[in-house]
Amino acid sequence: MSGFEQITNEDKTKIASDFILHAPPGEFSEVFNDVRILINDDNLLKEGAGAAFARYNKDQFTPVTVDGADKPCLITPFNETPNGTFLDPCSKQVFKYDHLRKEARDPEPASVDQAAEPWRSALEQCVADYTKEHYPNGNSTVFGKSADKKINLVACIENHMFQPHNYWNGRWRSQWSLNFDPSGGSVEAVGLIKVQVHYYEDGNVQLVSHKEVKIPLEVTTAEATAAELLKGIKNEEYTYQRTLGEDYLTMSDTTFKALRRQLPITRAKFNWKQPLHYDIGKNLNQK
Repeated sequence: MSGFEQITNEDKTKIASDFILHAPPGEFSEVFNDVRILINDDNLLKEGAGAAFARYNKDQFTPVTVDGADKPCLITPFNETPNGTFLDPCSKQVFKYDHLRKEARDPEPASVDQAAEPWRSALEQCVADYTKEHYPNGNSTVFGKSADKKINLVACIENHMFQPHNYWNGRWRSQWSLNFDPSGGSVEAVGLIKVQVHYYEDGNVQLVSHKEVKIPLEVTTAEATAAELLKGIKNEEYTYQRTLGEDYLTMSDTTFKALRRQLPITRAKFNWKQPLHYDIGKNLNQK
């Protein structure tokens, strides 16, 4: 009996959930199939690790096409309803979501928060235009609700590039939250930017990075407030992208070279398929 077979079902599903939650962007299916073989019990996997499927999709801001909608809606923690369905505020529908197949089904008309809708709609248009202009595979959704005479808006942006034939996949995510009194005043928007890239040609390297930011702004009209918030978003995202580029250019020239020689002293790559061609390989073979 293998060591894994001796592990309890509870520990098996915990291990499976950890694998799934850490699946790189665009590689959920590959990780799931490997975990499925490891567990070798579909019922146990579905019951024990099902929550991990949902958490992964919400954390990744997974885009989904909903019947009757003009553009994809993002699956996030911000549009999940108490009964487990998801709200698409643009098409004003709620729908069920299959977290394994990544499909929307059974859409139904839904009411929207009337107090928040003018503010949400204005920001939705600004963010959608910005995403379309700057992110080749980008998607965005803005969510809004009112409570205690205040408006809460959350703008979510997702952009992905999956290149398995080139051995890399990546995703950009950002969320921008604003809670304010619609009568006006000074407020701060809170942002969280995340980048995750997996490169696996002749190796296995992941970049996982995030940054929290704050944007001060004045609340006036819905359109003016949306425009000012977008200006802050553009500035923060541009700055973060530029900083990442500069950091990794510097690391390529200094840190990575310090970690390991680019070439051996002979200035030729080591041929791992024929190690006996080298003195060290001959000595190891003799031993």
